[in-house]
Amino acid sequence: MTEMAHGTVVVQSGEAVLPRWWRTVDRVTIGCILALFVIGILLGFAASPPLAERNGHDPFHYVSRQAAFGSMALVVMMLVSMMTPQTVRRLAILGFFAAVAAVALLPAFGTDFGQGATRWYSLGFASLQPSEFLKPVYVVFTAWMVAASQEVGGPPGKMVSLFVTVVIVGFLAMQPDFGQAALIVFAWCAIYFVAGAPMLILVAVAAAVGGAGVVAYNGSEHFARRIDGFLAAEVDPNTQLAYATNAIQEGGLFGTGLGEGSVKWTLPDAHTDFIIAVAAEEYGLVLVLVIIALFATITLRAFMRLIKERDPFIRLAGTGLAALLALQAFINLGVAVRLLPAKGMTLPFVSYGGSSLIATGILVGMMLTFTRSRPQGEIGDILLTRHR
Repeated sequence: MTEMAHGTVVVQSGEAVLPRWWRTVDRVTIGCILALFVIGILLGFAASPPLAERNGHDPFHYVSRQAAFGSMALVVMMLVSMMTPQTVRRLAILGFFAAVAAVALLPAFGTDFGQGATRWYSLGFASLQPSEFLKPVYVVFTAWMVAASQEVGGPPGKMVSLFVTVVIVGFLAMQPDFGQAALIVFAWCAIYFVAGAPMLILVAVAAAVGGAGVVAYNGSEHFARRIDGFLAAEVDPNTQLAYATNAIQEGGLFGTGLGEGSVKWTLPDAHTDFIIAVAAEEYGLVLVLVIIALFATITLRAFMRLIKERDPFIRLAGTGLAALLALQAFINLGVAVRLLPAKGMTLPFVSYGGSSLIATGILVGMMLTFTRSRPQGEIGDILLTRHR
């Protein structure tokens, strides 16, 4: 039996799938994800009973649903992480076209659930937000296009990816969902930057985003109201931002104690977009720092593993996925402390939300696939092969 080593991990040919997966996967990242899921359930017990009471459900209705969706997300994450990068790429490309079609058809068949933005499909027993599933497969598609463009005689993948990005951002802006559109643009910039993009291109994209923001501000009352609220010297005391800010201040270092917080009774999105306010009020700064440390660990470990990766597609896709996960967590936390304008965005694996949980499970599963230890070969052998 032949053996090949990458770092300290030995990969044995002919080894069964599960032992090989366990030997090569980043187990620390899996541990961090499980910790975030447990924290999400714990915070669900604190944040969701008031909402369940208002909607006429039993006190732990949303907790049980979060546990069910979260368990599905973890199973999906594990299954995807056992696939090969080639299988993930093929499935992601198929999923990409399906997700784009689903987003494009939202104006005709979607619903807004009274929130002023048509982002969901109503399935009766649940709702589906296609933009959540679009994000991970978009990253893989874009990485594939950009990596292919770097090959001799390859397609114009960078231009194709830019065109696709503009189209997707247009669909998302029509909902409107400027937050998800910003994530898509950021993911494209991250992939393009790692691929060696000229800084001038990134500056041009930043200028275009700024111009689009001005247009959105002038054309969308909802968007303008959120920007004005963010820039105002004083926060309106009757807004979610004010409630979240007060809750974080009340929590202090160690919090008011389990069940003792009050923000969950006033914040409509205490179990989703502002779950960190509940964490800060009842458990204090300590738990918030633990959550930040978990996301930082996941992101940094992914980047450190991808630095060693020599396959351009795997390196680009893995980097894009890790950056996307980190940015979504940063936006959620930044909004709660008023570092960023209010934007409905969940905290991955912590906030309630079926589409968000399962889509994040797919995203992290792909990231685990791309960061698994694998034989890389000696760089001298690769250079020698290219010169032959």
